[in-house]
Amino acid sequence: MYDLVMKLILRKYRTESDGEKIRQFLREVFLANDRREISWPLYRWDYWRWHVNENIFKFDLSAAIFLWETPDGRLAAVLNPDGPGEAFLQVHPEFHTPELEVEMLSTAETQFATTQAEGRQRLVVWAHENDLLRQDVLKRRGYAKSQWLPEHQRRRAMSQPIPEIPTPDGYILRTLGGVDEHPARSWVSWKAFHPDEPDEKYEGWDWYANVQRAPLYRRDLDLVAAAPNGEFAAFGTLWFDEVTRAAAFEPVGTHPNHQRKGLGKALMAEGLRRVRDLGATLCTVVSYSQAAGALYASLGFTKYDLSEPWVKEW
Repeated sequence: MYDLVMKLILRKYRTESDGEKIRQFLREVFLANDRREISWPLYRWDYWRWHVNENIFKFDLSAAIFLWETPDGRLAAVLNPDGPGEAFLQVHPEFHTPELEVEMLSTAETQFATTQAEGRQRLVVWAHENDLLRQDVLKRRGYAKSQWLPEHQRRRAMSQPIPEIPTPDGYILRTLGGVDEHPARSWVSWKAFHPDEPDEKYEGWDWYANVQRAPLYRRDLDLVAAAPNGEFAAFGTLWFDEVTRAAAFEPVGTHPNHQRKGLGKALMAEGLRRVRDLGATLCTVVSYSQAAGALYASLGFTKYDLSEPWVKEW
Protein backbone atom coordinates (compact mmCIF):
# COMPACT_ATOMS: atom_id res chain seq x y z
CA MET A 1 0.00 0.00 0.00
CA TYR A 2 2.87 2.35 0.79
CA ASP A 3 4.24 1.99 -2.74
CA LEU A 4 0.80 2.74 -4.18
CA VAL A 5 0.57 5.97 -2.20
CA MET A 6 4.03 7.10 -3.25
CA LYS A 7 3.03 6.68 -6.89
CA LEU A 8 -0.19 8.68 -6.64
CA ILE A 9 -0.45 11.72 -8.88
CA LEU A 10 -1.99 14.92 -7.49
CA ARG A 11 -3.97 17.16 -9.81
CA LYS A 12 -6.79 19.69 -9.71
CA TYR A 13 -10.39 19.23 -10.83
CA ARG A 14 -10.68 19.98 -14.56
CA THR A 15 -14.05 19.30 -16.14
CA GLU A 16 -17.49 17.88 -15.43
CA SER A 17 -16.12 14.47 -16.36
CA ASP A 18 -14.07 14.70 -13.17
CA GLY A 19 -17.28 15.37 -11.29
CA GLU A 20 -18.78 12.13 -12.59
CA LYS A 21 -15.56 10.30 -11.78
CA ILE A 22 -15.81 11.58 -8.19
CA ARG A 23 -19.44 10.48 -7.98
CA GLN A 24 -18.56 6.90 -8.97
CA PHE A 25 -15.56 6.97 -6.60
CA LEU A 26 -17.75 7.98 -3.65
CA ARG A 27 -20.15 5.14 -4.41
CA GLU A 28 -17.24 2.69 -4.40
CA VAL A 29 -15.84 4.10 -1.14
CA PHE A 30 -19.27 4.04 0.55
CA LEU A 31 -19.69 0.36 -0.26
CA ALA A 32 -16.09 -0.44 0.72
CA ASN A 33 -16.75 1.18 4.12
CA ASP A 34 -19.83 -0.99 4.70
CA ARG A 35 -22.06 2.02 3.90
CA ARG A 36 -20.70 4.06 6.81
CA GLU A 37 -20.05 7.75 6.14
CA ILE A 38 -16.30 7.76 6.72
CA SER A 39 -16.18 9.65 3.43
CA TRP A 40 -19.09 11.54 1.89
CA PRO A 41 -21.89 9.40 0.46
CA LEU A 42 -22.96 10.25 -3.05
CA TYR A 43 -26.04 12.25 -2.04
CA ARG A 44 -23.93 14.64 0.00
CA TRP A 45 -21.65 15.35 -2.94
CA ASP A 46 -24.64 16.01 -5.19
CA TYR A 47 -26.26 18.27 -2.61
CA TRP A 48 -23.02 20.20 -2.05
CA ARG A 49 -22.14 20.43 -5.74
CA TRP A 50 -25.50 21.64 -7.03
CA HIS A 51 -26.92 23.47 -4.03
CA VAL A 52 -24.45 24.40 -1.30
CA ASN A 53 -21.68 25.46 -3.64
CA GLU A 54 -23.75 26.56 -6.65
CA ASN A 55 -26.08 28.73 -4.57
CA ILE A 56 -24.06 29.76 -1.52
CA PHE A 57 -20.27 29.53 -1.56
CA LYS A 58 -19.61 29.51 -5.31
CA PHE A 59 -16.11 28.01 -5.14
CA ASP A 60 -14.29 27.67 -8.43
CA LEU A 61 -14.22 23.88 -8.63
CA SER A 62 -10.95 23.85 -10.53
CA ALA A 63 -9.33 25.69 -7.63
CA ALA A 64 -11.14 24.02 -4.73
CA ILE A 65 -11.06 20.29 -5.53
CA PHE A 66 -7.93 18.14 -5.58
CA LEU A 67 -7.65 14.57 -6.85
CA TRP A 68 -5.06 11.87 -6.18
CA GLU A 69 -4.88 9.20 -8.89
CA THR A 70 -2.85 6.11 -9.65
CA PRO A 71 -0.72 6.21 -12.81
CA ASP A 72 -3.45 4.28 -14.65
CA GLY A 73 -6.06 6.90 -13.70
CA ARG A 74 -7.81 5.20 -10.80
CA LEU A 75 -9.07 7.70 -8.25
CA ALA A 76 -7.64 7.12 -4.75
CA ALA A 77 -8.61 10.27 -2.85
CA VAL A 78 -10.40 13.60 -3.17
CA LEU A 79 -9.96 16.77 -1.13
CA ASN A 80 -12.75 19.34 -1.08
CA PRO A 81 -14.21 22.07 1.13
CA ASP A 82 -17.77 22.42 2.36
CA GLY A 83 -17.68 26.03 3.44
CA PRO A 84 -14.70 28.40 3.76
CA GLY A 85 -12.03 27.20 6.17
CA GLU A 86 -13.19 23.56 6.15
CA ALA A 87 -11.63 20.48 4.59
CA PHE A 88 -13.07 17.05 3.88
CA LEU A 89 -10.73 14.20 2.98
CA GLN A 90 -12.38 11.45 0.91
CA VAL A 91 -10.04 8.44 0.84
CA HIS A 92 -10.50 4.95 -0.54
CA PRO A 93 -9.65 2.48 2.26
CA GLU A 94 -7.06 0.77 0.04
CA PHE A 95 -5.03 3.99 0.05
CA HIS A 96 -5.63 5.07 3.64
CA THR A 97 -2.11 5.67 4.96
CA PRO A 98 -0.39 8.30 7.11
CA GLU A 99 1.66 9.42 4.11
CA LEU A 100 -1.42 10.25 2.04
CA GLU A 101 -3.18 11.88 5.00
CA VAL A 102 -0.18 14.16 5.57
CA GLU A 103 -0.05 15.14 1.92
CA MET A 104 -3.78 15.90 1.85
CA LEU A 105 -3.62 17.94 5.07
CA SER A 106 -0.65 19.90 3.76
CA THR A 107 -2.64 20.74 0.64
CA ALA A 108 -5.69 21.69 2.68
CA GLU A 109 -3.70 23.97 4.98
CA THR A 110 -2.21 25.74 1.99
CA GLN A 111 -5.41 26.03 -0.03
CA PHE A 112 -8.36 26.15 2.39
CA ALA A 113 -7.21 27.91 5.57
CA THR A 114 -8.88 31.24 6.34
CA THR A 115 -7.13 34.29 7.76
CA GLN A 116 -8.48 35.50 11.11
CA ALA A 117 -8.76 39.10 12.25
CA GLU A 118 -5.44 38.92 14.10
CA GLY A 119 -3.70 37.48 11.04
CA ARG A 120 -3.63 33.85 12.19
CA GLN A 121 -4.53 31.03 9.85
CA ARG A 122 -7.34 28.62 10.76
CA LEU A 123 -8.55 25.33 9.30
CA VAL A 124 -11.22 22.85 10.39
CA VAL A 125 -10.86 19.22 9.29
CA TRP A 126 -13.60 16.64 9.85
CA ALA A 127 -12.69 13.14 11.02
CA HIS A 128 -14.87 10.08 11.62
CA GLU A 129 -14.78 8.80 15.19
CA ASN A 130 -13.58 5.38 13.96
CA ASP A 131 -10.79 6.83 11.81
CA LEU A 132 -8.01 6.48 14.37
CA LEU A 133 -5.31 6.90 11.74
CA ARG A 134 -6.58 10.34 10.75
CA GLN A 135 -7.05 11.38 14.36
CA ASP A 136 -3.45 10.43 15.12
CA VAL A 137 -2.14 12.42 12.16
CA LEU A 138 -4.27 15.42 13.15
CA LYS A 139 -2.91 15.38 16.70
CA ARG A 140 0.66 15.18 15.47
CA ARG A 141 0.07 18.17 13.17
CA GLY A 142 -1.28 20.36 15.99
CA TYR A 143 -5.04 19.93 15.61
CA ALA A 144 -7.45 19.65 18.54
CA LYS A 145 -11.15 18.82 18.67
CA SER A 146 -13.27 21.88 17.98
CA GLN A 147 -16.10 23.17 20.18
CA TRP A 148 -18.43 22.84 17.19
CA LEU A 149 -21.13 20.24 17.61
CA PRO A 150 -20.22 16.86 16.09
CA GLU A 151 -22.23 15.48 13.21
CA HIS A 152 -24.41 12.55 14.28
CA GLN A 153 -24.61 10.26 11.24
CA ARG A 154 -27.83 8.41 12.01
CA ARG A 155 -28.94 5.27 10.19
CA ARG A 156 -31.75 2.73 10.19
CA ALA A 157 -32.17 -0.55 8.37
CA MET A 158 -35.22 -0.48 6.11
CA SER A 159 -36.12 -3.94 7.39
CA GLN A 160 -37.28 -2.19 10.57
CA PRO A 161 -41.00 -1.45 10.69
CA ILE A 162 -41.98 2.08 9.77
CA PRO A 163 -44.22 3.64 12.43
CA GLU A 164 -47.72 4.66 11.41
CA ILE A 165 -47.78 8.40 12.07
CA PRO A 166 -51.13 10.13 11.49
CA THR A 167 -51.06 13.31 9.44
CA PRO A 168 -52.38 16.21 11.54
CA ASP A 169 -55.95 17.17 10.70
CA GLY A 170 -56.27 19.51 7.75
CA TYR A 171 -52.74 18.96 6.44
CA ILE A 172 -51.85 17.14 3.22
CA LEU A 173 -48.58 15.34 2.52
CA ARG A 174 -47.65 15.35 -1.16
CA THR A 175 -44.92 15.72 -3.74
CA LEU A 176 -43.65 19.19 -4.60
CA GLY A 177 -45.25 20.56 -7.76
CA GLY A 178 -43.70 22.47 -10.65
CA VAL A 179 -41.64 25.64 -10.80
CA ASP A 180 -44.65 27.68 -9.74
CA GLU A 181 -44.27 26.10 -6.28
CA HIS A 182 -40.58 26.98 -5.90
CA PRO A 183 -41.38 30.29 -4.14
CA ALA A 184 -43.49 28.55 -1.52
CA ARG A 185 -40.90 25.81 -1.04
CA SER A 186 -38.12 28.36 -0.66
CA TRP A 187 -40.11 30.46 1.81
CA VAL A 188 -40.89 27.59 4.18
CA SER A 189 -37.21 26.59 4.08
CA TRP A 190 -36.19 30.13 5.00
CA LYS A 191 -38.59 30.27 7.93
CA ALA A 192 -37.58 26.81 9.19
CA PHE A 193 -33.84 27.50 9.17
CA HIS A 194 -33.88 31.24 9.92
CA PRO A 195 -36.70 31.63 12.47
CA ASP A 196 -35.11 34.65 14.15
CA GLU A 197 -33.96 36.47 11.02
CA PRO A 198 -35.93 39.47 9.72
CA ASP A 199 -37.88 38.66 6.58
CA GLU A 200 -36.03 41.45 4.77
CA LYS A 201 -33.01 39.13 4.56
CA TYR A 202 -34.90 36.58 2.49
CA GLU A 203 -33.12 36.24 -0.85
CA GLY A 204 -35.72 34.66 -3.09
CA TRP A 205 -36.35 31.28 -4.63
CA ASP A 206 -34.29 30.96 -7.81
CA TRP A 207 -31.83 28.70 -6.02
CA TYR A 208 -34.22 25.76 -5.98
CA ALA A 209 -33.77 25.08 -9.67
CA ASN A 210 -30.16 24.16 -8.93
CA VAL A 211 -31.24 21.61 -6.32
CA GLN A 212 -33.31 19.91 -8.98
CA ARG A 213 -30.30 19.72 -11.30
CA ALA A 214 -28.54 17.25 -8.99
CA PRO A 215 -28.30 13.83 -10.68
CA LEU A 216 -29.80 11.98 -7.69
CA TYR A 217 -32.74 14.37 -7.34
CA ARG A 218 -36.19 12.79 -7.78
CA ARG A 219 -39.41 14.77 -7.77
CA ASP A 220 -41.31 11.86 -6.20
CA LEU A 221 -39.00 12.05 -3.16
CA ASP A 222 -39.28 15.83 -2.71
CA LEU A 223 -42.08 16.03 -0.16
CA VAL A 224 -44.04 18.90 1.35
CA ALA A 225 -46.83 19.25 3.89
CA ALA A 226 -49.53 21.73 2.88
CA ALA A 227 -51.50 23.49 5.64
CA PRO A 228 -55.29 23.86 5.52
CA ASN A 229 -54.86 27.28 3.86
CA GLY A 230 -52.63 25.76 1.17
CA GLU A 231 -49.37 27.23 2.43
CA PHE A 232 -46.38 24.93 2.86
CA ALA A 233 -45.85 24.02 6.51
CA ALA A 234 -43.03 21.46 6.31
CA PHE A 235 -40.72 19.78 3.82
CA GLY A 236 -38.37 16.82 3.49
CA THR A 237 -36.24 15.82 0.54
CA LEU A 238 -34.94 12.28 0.16
CA TRP A 239 -32.09 11.10 -2.02
CA PHE A 240 -31.94 7.50 -3.21
CA ASP A 241 -29.02 5.77 -4.89
CA GLU A 242 -30.06 2.57 -6.65
CA VAL A 243 -26.46 1.34 -6.82
CA THR A 244 -25.82 1.39 -3.07
CA ARG A 245 -29.53 0.98 -2.18
CA ALA A 246 -29.13 3.75 0.36
CA ALA A 247 -31.47 6.69 0.93
CA ALA A 248 -30.96 9.87 2.93
CA PHE A 249 -33.00 12.80 4.18
CA GLU A 250 -31.50 16.21 3.35
CA PRO A 251 -32.99 18.62 4.33
CA VAL A 252 -35.96 18.32 6.70
CA GLY A 253 -37.72 21.28 8.28
CA THR A 254 -40.98 22.71 9.63
CA HIS A 255 -42.21 26.30 9.65
CA PRO A 256 -42.16 27.67 13.24
CA ASN A 257 -45.92 28.30 13.13
CA HIS A 258 -46.58 24.61 12.47
CA GLN A 259 -44.16 22.92 14.86
CA ARG A 260 -45.04 20.56 17.74
CA LYS A 261 -47.87 18.94 15.80
CA GLY A 262 -46.05 15.82 14.63
CA LEU A 263 -45.95 17.13 11.08
CA GLY A 264 -42.24 16.51 10.45
CA LYS A 265 -42.51 13.01 11.85
CA ALA A 266 -45.49 12.18 9.65
CA LEU A 267 -43.72 13.54 6.58
CA MET A 268 -40.58 11.52 7.30
CA ALA A 269 -42.60 8.33 7.80
CA GLU A 270 -44.15 8.88 4.38
CA GLY A 271 -40.68 9.37 2.91
CA LEU A 272 -39.46 6.15 4.50
CA ARG A 273 -42.31 4.23 2.92
CA ARG A 274 -41.48 5.67 -0.48
CA VAL A 275 -37.79 4.76 -0.43
CA ARG A 276 -38.57 1.32 1.01
CA ASP A 277 -40.85 0.69 -1.95
CA LEU A 278 -38.06 1.78 -4.32
CA GLY A 279 -35.74 -0.87 -2.87
CA ALA A 280 -33.74 1.04 -0.26
CA THR A 281 -32.21 -1.19 2.42
CA LEU A 282 -30.65 1.65 4.43
CA CYS A 283 -31.72 5.20 5.22
CA THR A 284 -29.60 7.88 6.87
CA VAL A 285 -30.03 11.36 8.28
CA VAL A 286 -27.62 13.78 9.93
CA SER A 287 -28.39 15.59 13.19
CA TYR A 288 -26.58 18.06 15.42
CA SER A 289 -29.11 19.22 18.03
CA GLN A 290 -30.72 17.07 20.72
CA ALA A 291 -34.20 17.94 19.45
CA ALA A 292 -33.44 16.76 15.91
CA GLY A 293 -31.76 13.65 17.26
CA ALA A 294 -34.82 12.78 19.35
CA LEU A 295 -37.14 13.18 16.37
CA TYR A 296 -35.00 10.95 14.17
CA ALA A 297 -34.55 8.33 16.90
CA SER A 298 -38.33 8.08 17.24
CA LEU A 299 -38.41 6.99 13.60
CA GLY A 300 -35.83 4.25 14.08
CA PHE A 301 -32.63 6.23 13.51
CA THR A 302 -31.19 5.10 16.83
CA LYS A 303 -27.74 3.98 15.68
CA TYR A 304 -25.21 6.61 14.74
CA ASP A 305 -21.55 7.41 14.17
CA LEU A 306 -19.90 10.75 14.92
CA SER A 307 -17.98 12.90 12.50
CA GLU A 308 -15.98 15.35 14.58
CA PRO A 309 -14.44 18.72 13.70
CA TRP A 310 -10.75 19.24 14.47
CA VAL A 311 -9.26 22.73 14.35
CA LYS A 312 -5.77 24.13 13.96
CA GLU A 313 -4.61 27.74 14.19
CA TRP A 314 -1.17 29.00 13.34
